Amino acid sequence: MTELLKSWLSKGPSSQQLISFNHHDIVTGAAFTSQVVNVHQQLLLSPSKRWLLACESSDLFAVGLCAALLAGKEVILPSNTQAGTLSEITHEFDGVISDVPLCEGKSFIMLKRDLHENNNLWPECDSYGELVLFTSGSSGHPKAVCKTVEQLDAEVSILENTFAKHLPQCSVISTVSHQHIYGLLFKILWPLAASRPFLSDIVEYPETLTYYTSLFPNLCLISSPAQLSRLPESLDNERQLRSPSLVFSSGGPLNFEAAQGIKQCYGHQPIEVFGSTETGGIAYRRQTQREQPWRVFDSIKIRRDEKDGALQLKSPYLEDDNWLRCEDKIEITNPGEFQLQGRLDRVVKIEEKRLSLVQMEALLETHPLINQAALVVLEQPRTQLGAVIELSAQGRERLDAEGKLGLNNLLKAHLLTQFERVTLPRRWRYPEAMPVNPQGKRLAKQLAELFDHD
Repeated sequence: MTELLKSWLSKGPSSQQLISFNHHDIVTGAAFTSQVVNVHQQLLLSPSKRWLLACESSDLFAVGLCAALLAGKEVILPSNTQAGTLSEITHEFDGVISDVPLCEGKSFIMLKRDLHENNNLWPECDSYGELVLFTSGSSGHPKAVCKTVEQLDAEVSILENTFAKHLPQCSVISTVSHQHIYGLLFKILWPLAASRPFLSDIVEYPETLTYYTSLFPNLCLISSPAQLSRLPESLDNERQLRSPSLVFSSGGPLNFEAAQGIKQCYGHQPIEVFGSTETGGIAYRRQTQREQPWRVFDSIKIRRDEKDGALQLKSPYLEDDNWLRCEDKIEITNPGEFQLQGRLDRVVKIEEKRLSLVQMEALLETHPLINQAALVVLEQPRTQLGAVIELSAQGRERLDAEGKLGLNNLLKAHLLTQFERVTLPRRWRYPEAMPVNPQGKRLAKQLAELFDHD
């Protein structure tokens, strides 16, 4: 296994390496180096050690990331830039690297493109910085997950060894954000290390995807189950004249029908990658049949907890060689292969975004109109959240005065301080009292039954 990422980081890109592109611009290795040197010099002049990095444009994000790692800084990646999210982790960072001002009172370095190219040399580095990502912990508070360059390098190298044969001279485009571990690895770090140019924008519309597939003979698409499930209908379920060489999907299992829909349009099913922020990639599959098992990546070992069926693993992406317990229930089908059988905790995926139900319920219960809040995962017509709210006396008055729609919107606005809109509850119920048993435990069945009828 080669040290693909560490080798690239130590030398930097060649002046001719194509780093990124969009419909009106390209960034070469020379321009990228100039931008990295500029940010790196500013970081060296600052005593601040911990820097939050947030930027929608992937090329500028990569500039900030490389500069901070080479400067030995700790790079904090927030899951989003909602005010409530940043407020909750504000004690975790001293400065901000971004293309827009965030968090008054912190040191700030602006990411921008309007730098004159010159013969800057790629910065030397004795000790790389680290990455810190935040994920939804089962406690209801964001959980910090640290990643060293060595851990990230191990994963990038395994991805290249596993999939490079499917990627002939590919350019990379993505429908997912680089602020999360999947997009960070597949859209930024792996392409940089393997000299594959990436689209600096996020692809938001099927028309944009078709535009780029028509331009590039070899294209790698990084996407998610929610987006891929809707794509075949957008393409009229017809075989496309030009298709990506490879489609990756991660963030949750893709259902079998969606996988076959992508095959109908593109000629092959996506390669799905299973993992998490903490673990990195664990396994992969291509659904050529129903109940297709997951195959673990080379150098990863798995076993099943006999007590509750939980997945346990050892991985070079982790900080030590101990067995790590995951809250995914599995059944091992063959050596190195398993099937997923659901989650064992209250962390769920909504639109492929990991979400702590405990955290969202706790935020709801801080509102003066609410006594208690319970969230229910509804599977039909698609996976979405339902909210069961026991209102305070003031809340009852508000419901009577403004109606359900007005109250729904008020509580959604409250949730938007910390959560992205796509993850918010779609259906709301306001019973007189929360269904509980004599011991005060909430009754899951009765909570779900509240949504049987609209």
